Amino acid sequence: MNAQQDRRFEPRSPANERGVVLAPGLEIPCLLIDQSAQGGRIRLDRNLVLPKAVTVIDIDQGIAIEAQVAWQKGVEAGLKRVGQASLRGLVPSRLSDARAAWLRAGGR
Repeated sequence: MNAQQDRRFEPRSPANERGVVLAPGLEIPCLLIDQSAQGGRIRLDRNLVLPKAVTVIDIDQGIAIEAQVAWQKGVEAGLKRVGQASLRGLVPSRLSDARAAWLRAGGR
């Protein structure tokens, strides 16, 4: 068991869903490995250092997850969930870039 698993307050369930990580000047595909109400783990398609605050788009679910990067090791990163909003219909202006990226990634 690694240190991240030891500190979990709730179990994570496997996700294995396509996603997109957004931050200022960054839009990169990812895979949502697992998630819980408090956070999750993603895998990037290349080794890239993420900024502290990111928005992760769950393409299939049509949601934007606002998160803080808790840790990063190679292409994997652990996230602490800060907020979440649907990308279907009207979205808050702070998530307009996330909605556009979701639509580009095939979101419906």
